[in-house]
Amino acid sequence: MHSNQTSRDDSVGISRLVITRRERAVMLEPRGKAIVLWTLRYGDEVRDEDTYFAGIGDETADSDMMPLVQQLIKKQTQHWNPKMVIDPVQDRLLDIIADKKRALKKPSKAKTKAPASAPAPSNVINIMDALKKSVAAETRIGK
Repeated sequence: MHSNQTSRDDSVGISRLVITRRERAVMLEPRGKAIVLWTLRYGDEVRDEDTYFAGIGDETADSDMMPLVQQLIKKQTQHWNPKMVIDPVQDRLLDIIADKKRALKKPSKAKTKAPASAPAPSNVINIMDALKKSVAAETRIGK
């Protein structure tokens, strides 16, 4: 692949990622200045559609119920609003990032104090460092 001749807009990366102690297949899709991570499923993890649709026959809807269902749908229909999809994990993550940025901007008060103890070990991995190590390992293996 020639990097200066190939558009990266139509390329994605496929990898494996451990999420909650389970390895999953993922797809990394570049989008603007960000990367979207899609969790993928293996074929044996997806149920056959017949499992869901086998019980559906050629029955017709109950004509007495249709007006009630239509009225319920009309009553519940709303225009899209981003507040409809609240993600508490995302909100908490944004709070943590903001706290870290504030901590980095504050100048250290006194340099004469005893050095703080080493930070607690973290399971957070810099994805760029991991990617660089992976590429370096592949390069060594490929030689």
